[in-house]
Amino acid sequence: MLDIILLYFLTKNMGALAIQKGLPAGKWKLNTIFAWLGFETLGLFIGVAFWGMGNLFGLMLFCLACAFGGYLTVRYILENKPDEKIDDDINRIGVDQLKP
Repeated sequence: MLDIILLYFLTKNMGALAIQKGLPAGKWKLNTIFAWLGFETLGLFIGVAFWGMGNLFGLMLFCLACAFGGYLTVRYILENKPDEKIDDDINRIGVDQLKP
């Protein structure tokens, strides 16, 4: 239950970052959800392979940490995308003075 609440706020944050970059927010929200679930499943397999099913609480924490790693991976990819071009006023200084 905790991971669903956490995932809601993280995808909301990811959508805002995607809009800032000028990219579709829905696509990046879905990428975040799929990466979260994929890394969580991978963490489950790795955790069971190393420690077995004896410590379920530790296994759940390991899966949650792996899932957060999936979120961080998608966030890293999105943060390295260039920002949307913003028309700065600094580029227009003196342009009106040059026109007759």
